[in-house]
Amino acid sequence: MRKQAVDGMATSFEDGGMTLTTGLPQARHLATEIPGPRSRELLSRKESAVARGVGMTMPVFAVRAGGGVVEDVDGNVLIDLGSGIAVTTVGVSAPRVVTAVREQAEAFTHTCFMVTPYEGYVAVAEQLNRLTPGTHEKRSVLFNSGAEAVENAVKIARAYTGRQAVVAFDHAYHGRTNLTMALTAKNMPYKQGFGPFAPEIHRAPLSYPFRDGLDGPAAARRALDTIDKQVGKPAAVVIEPIQGEGGFIVPAPGFLPAIAQWCRDNDVVFVADEVQTGFARTGALFASEHEGIVPDLLVSAKGIAGGLPLSAVTGRAEIMDAAHAGGLGGTYGGNPIACAAALATIETIEAEHLVERAREIERLMKDRLSRLRDDRIGDIRGRGAMIAVELVRPGTTEPDPELARAVAAAAHARGVIVLTCGTYGNVLRFLPPLSISDALLDDALDVLSECL
Repeated sequence: MRKQAVDGMATSFEDGGMTLTTGLPQARHLATEIPGPRSRELLSRKESAVARGVGMTMPVFAVRAGGGVVEDVDGNVLIDLGSGIAVTTVGVSAPRVVTAVREQAEAFTHTCFMVTPYEGYVAVAEQLNRLTPGTHEKRSVLFNSGAEAVENAVKIARAYTGRQAVVAFDHAYHGRTNLTMALTAKNMPYKQGFGPFAPEIHRAPLSYPFRDGLDGPAAARRALDTIDKQVGKPAAVVIEPIQGEGGFIVPAPGFLPAIAQWCRDNDVVFVADEVQTGFARTGALFASEHEGIVPDLLVSAKGIAGGLPLSAVTGRAEIMDAAHAGGLGGTYGGNPIACAAALATIETIEAEHLVERAREIERLMKDRLSRLRDDRIGDIRGRGAMIAVELVRPGTTEPDPELARAVAAAAHARGVIVLTCGTYGNVLRFLPPLSISDALLDDALDVLSECL
């Protein structure tokens, strides 16, 4: 249980070896309506200065954040169930991360690793090689974003196999660049009007237990039959162990191992996109571990660096080394400040037992959500601090995106940051930082109950 102590404006949490101190009181507080007057002013400026294509979930502007809350410019304190879309897993401005960033910024902010390298990049690669599943020899390469890392994983797989075709899955989300839009399944808002897309991308059916009713092996046979008939032997299969934007879909047990085994048997590179599921988010350091999957290549980003832009591809040495010298890299890839933040994030996860904390959050959230269950809640699923509720029209399995939007909007108005997702737009997704207190989670779930 997360214990909370408040002393004036400073709030501390203690959980085993973890102590988090933040200057923000860990309690929801509404000083104005949402959005308040200062946020409305900034929204007007945003509309005049920022491209229309950049959307917003909540119409408020942040000034501070810490623990499990975000404070806006009007003094409203919101409970954070989004973590910047699974980025601030260890908490916003976690103490170790802040210290590491400050020290590195004072030393140097950039040299480009491809010009004059530095130890931080090597140290992050060593940690990734140590932490990712499997005891085989590994190599890592660092980039800036999840989409960039996914693209490079495909490049590496193509270089290693000499083949071009790539298989992705229904409901997948892999990014917004040209190649990753092709890998992504959902048209709006990610693909509409932006084609043509990269060629040699093929799609197979995913295991979606709530909607297809198949066990894992049966769903795998369906997917592999599609691949065999429509593709043959691709360079790579790219899959999220738990889908993110597609609706937090957890494949039925046995599905992922069967796909991975097929890849091994056919010399196809199995790429696990752990951009959203990595770094303690699902109650394991990486979601592949839940079923003992050892990916050939693992893509990480989001929670890797405590809020700074960093991503990576880590994998079998013989595959990673297939690309020629100079074929991988980028000006900002593995920026020294981001590397310092990543090392501090990994230290925080291990020192503060955040994998175990994610499991506690799962138990708490699923227990509370199960008590809300009625004929509008079709499914409650997820692992760790990556939990979702799929909303349906009463008495059916028909998706109800209008209800999802209404519940999220009502929660926002009451000071709780809630995100939606899913191919049908009918899924409420919860990604609280692992530094959130039980009391805040309870309050947020009380609000959700009222909104439903």
